[in-house]
Amino acid sequence: MTRTISLLLGTTVALSAATAAQAQELNLYSSRHYETDERLYSDFTDLTGITINRIEGNADELIARMGAEGANSPADVFLTVDTSRLQRAADMGVLQPLENALLEERIPANLRDDDGMWFGFSQRARIIFYDTERVANPPQTYLELADPAYEGMICIRSSTNTYNQTLLAAMIENHGEEAAREWAAGIVANMARDPQGGDTDQLRGLVSGECDISVSNTYYMARAIRRDVEALSAEDRATIGWVFPDQGGNGAHVNLSGGGIAAHAPNMEAAVAFMEYLASEQAQEYFSAGNDEYPVVEGVAIAPSAMELGEFEADDVSLAAVAANLPLAQQIFNDVGWE
Repeated sequence: MTRTISLLLGTTVALSAATAAQAQELNLYSSRHYETDERLYSDFTDLTGITINRIEGNADELIARMGAEGANSPADVFLTVDTSRLQRAADMGVLQPLENALLEERIPANLRDDDGMWFGFSQRARIIFYDTERVANPPQTYLELADPAYEGMICIRSSTNTYNQTLLAAMIENHGEEAAREWAAGIVANMARDPQGGDTDQLRGLVSGECDISVSNTYYMARAIRRDVEALSAEDRATIGWVFPDQGGNGAHVNLSGGGIAAHAPNMEAAVAFMEYLASEQAQEYFSAGNDEYPVVEGVAIAPSAMELGEFEADDVSLAAVAANLPLAQQIFNDVGWE
């Protein structure tokens, strides 16, 4: 006898009677820190009857915890942001491969691990912002950010930031190690201040006049457009322009939010059901509407706040290949003095 969980995709997950009771719960380890994700979890429970038990924290702490727990770990699914953290979890042995036709069909190959260790479920573009009153000719590519013409003008986060690590790793994949090294050194030479703060702080650097050009993920600006957040008001945004880089070349670099099945998942059927749910149209729309991100599934509606930033071509480089370049990226950061 089996019980079937039906998802909005029109797909089903069949649970044996012996595991039905076990599959009534899912243990989620997540470093996503967005209050808007509550809707994702409650909708999944409403659809399936599966209760989600959440353990939230810093990604590295959660990865270490899963490793220390070993075979006794209660974790079923690990969710986090950025390819670097997903790959770190895979390298640490706390994830297991998943062969799943539905996920492989809906999620583009470049946005998931080649061996099924992790899958991307939402994305954000890492783009160039600038002050429209002080910069007449903003950079149109990532490489142009290192042009001496922009000396002393750029605000950007530290080299320990996962978004920058993945961006440099993508530069290595797209342009080669030598060009990526020259680029990193050029960025250091063009910094308006020492790296500090988060992505919103880079945008606020434009408002304060500390810098003329900055690099940030799209959803920080989209969120401000949707909510007129205190950190970046409508008045603050009035003179901020943006460029989706490399539109005539590789396309804009994207960061992933994604997840994988825990290595010792005790509730495997529920874990697979949750992963499939995150690729459903309902969940994909909510990643965008709730957190101003871009869906990974083609054809899903994009939130008006994100659409206001404009359409763009994304880099289709394999993020699994990019992940392999992360150790070299960190070495380059160290070598060029990017703090």
